[in-house]
Amino acid sequence: MHSIVTGRVQYSQDVDLPGMLHARILRSPYAHARIRGVDASAVPEGCVALLPDDVRGYASYGAQIQDETVLALDRALYAGDPVAAVAAPTRREATEALYAIDVDYEELPAVFDPVEAAQPSVVLVHETAAISESDAAYFDLRPQSGTNVCHRFRIRHGDDPDVVFDDCEAVVDRTFRTAGAQHAMMEPHASVARWDNERLEVWTGTQTPFNLRGELARIFDLREEDVRIVCPPMGGAFGAKTFVRLEAIAAALARKAGRPVKVVLDRAEEFQTLNRHPAVVRVKLGARADGTFVACRIWCWADTGAYADCGPGVAQKMGFAGPGPYRWEHAWVDADCVYTNLPPNGAFRGYGQMQSTWARELAVDLLADELGLDPLELRLRNLLREGERYVTGEEMHDVHYAECLEAAARAVRWDEGRRGKGLAVLLKGMQTPSKAEIVLEEGDDGTYTIRCATVEMGQGARRAISLLAAEELGVDVSRVRFPDPDTDLVPYDTRTTSSRSTYVMAEAIRDAVRNGGHGRMEIPGGLDPDTGQGVASHHWHQGAAAAEVRVDEETGVFEVTRLHAAIYAGRVVNRPGAELQNEGSMIMGLGTALFESIDVVDGQIANPNLSDYEIPAFADVPRELTHDLIEHEGSEIHGLGETALPPVPAAIGNALGSLGVHVTELPMTPESVLEAVDARDKLSQGAGAR
Repeated sequence: MHSIVTGRVQYSQDVDLPGMLHARILRSPYAHARIRGVDASAVPEGCVALLPDDVRGYASYGAQIQDETVLALDRALYAGDPVAAVAAPTRREATEALYAIDVDYEELPAVFDPVEAAQPSVVLVHETAAISESDAAYFDLRPQSGTNVCHRFRIRHGDDPDVVFDDCEAVVDRTFRTAGAQHAMMEPHASVARWDNERLEVWTGTQTPFNLRGELARIFDLREEDVRIVCPPMGGAFGAKTFVRLEAIAAALARKAGRPVKVVLDRAEEFQTLNRHPAVVRVKLGARADGTFVACRIWCWADTGAYADCGPGVAQKMGFAGPGPYRWEHAWVDADCVYTNLPPNGAFRGYGQMQSTWARELAVDLLADELGLDPLELRLRNLLREGERYVTGEEMHDVHYAECLEAAARAVRWDEGRRGKGLAVLLKGMQTPSKAEIVLEEGDDGTYTIRCATVEMGQGARRAISLLAAEELGVDVSRVRFPDPDTDLVPYDTRTTSSRSTYVMAEAIRDAVRNGGHGRMEIPGGLDPDTGQGVASHHWHQGAAAAEVRVDEETGVFEVTRLHAAIYAGRVVNRPGAELQNEGSMIMGLGTALFESIDVVDGQIANPNLSDYEIPAFADVPRELTHDLIEHEGSEIHGLGETALPPVPAAIGNALGSLGVHVTELPMTPESVLEAVDARDKLSQGAGAR
């Protein structure tokens, strides 16, 4: 029986080392404040306090911009910024010791809206933006000096659409907003650090073991080989467990204490550690009378919070996915990653592409209304086909957008009438460029051991990669072993993100079998951030969603009665796992559509718990929740971990739009639906009066 079912699986928070202390973190209560002093003289004996002066000599770090320090040094930049930490024999003692630390703050002005924060003459969260030396900064970054914009990505394809729009028969111009969201994984962040002389060992739930190793080596001025990262399975991640989170604090405390230290976050702290980017996306589209798409102009503001993390990459993907899988004669995009005085935002399932898909796909339906065309027909006329070029200039291969969209439309019986029904289609990029390696070791007993850095976070990576290895080796999967990744033992891999692992490791396994055990796979590519030209994605993840809704226009409450996703899989490796990935993505998209929102009041998160922050329950799942896994003989494996999420909110939004109820913000609350009903009725009455 599976170890998860029997409860035998060991997570990071289960690690227990001899002499280990337990740590808690003291966090700023202010969104922006000068730290005038920290007094830990009252901390009880037997406890070890880590203060700003203890870490002042450690290097700054950051996945893409080097803007973080182990603790806040001179300023706290958001409500929740770590300013001190305590290690004690028990977690309870550590919690009590936090109250003995006195911090003298001077509250400072703060900025919370990304559009406002991107303007000149506002509060600067950071005075400078130093580009990271980490390989997570895999593209050229463009921080805008003297502003809160830490990266600006642009696409310039064709002429300036603002000039071309004058020649279009139909134009729509709308601004859309998406709220921040919590990953809400079952297992919180947990890390254990231990020093052996000048060698650092860390057991932690991380999707990025080699990035983490490099960053910890930088912080503590070590050689990378003097940092060991062990990655037990994770009870969920969804992007939250990328790059440095608790590990630097745990390591600094362990060094000061001279003993191993464990840090485990409580649920409220998760909301102060990493969330999904709130975003504002303005979309302006133009078409000819026959429905031919002409011009696309998109502006994105991604709120990365107080620290950049991988926000520049999120904004870039939000930008290059913005035009969608369509032919545009002219397409310009400006996507800004913007600092605010809010908790950091980073990788989240869908990686920026839900936000831009939500905005664009609702705008496409509005354009169909302007043209008097069926939204399905309008999309099919303009979807990219095999061998055509995207607005980045790259040629598209293995293209199945129309197939996915038509399958989604069939599932909701679109041909029987579209009232209360909506569609959405997406293209999602994978990590490009990236590298992967794997080692297959044959044992004396006829078993094989996989050595690779792909981490298990509930997505079934171990099962899928083991099946691929067994297939290539010609043995039963029961003879394949896959131990926890350990950077002392496994070769390099970029990271377990971007729905890339099954595909890249399949290629690396083939190479390993050909070459006697050690295999490699390298994906070239990349974009010019000033023009958006190049290769954005080695291959594109493709999918569509369809929804049907029923609305009570007296209360604004609506029900999603049917939800379907059609996802191109290429080749399915592990069908039960693939089906669960689709269903999980759809339900997560449902939460985004209906109620998931981090509520902020004066910089403070008002709902940092799973009572006030709502996630989908079984009662919220539509009576008809279905999906397709589309395969084709001879096709490559396509990642499935995220693809079914981004089109779901847009499909539901367009289903409301088919009733004249046009909502522009996520989540779509009963209040916003009522406002949209009132706006529709007032418009109708005004038209009648004329």
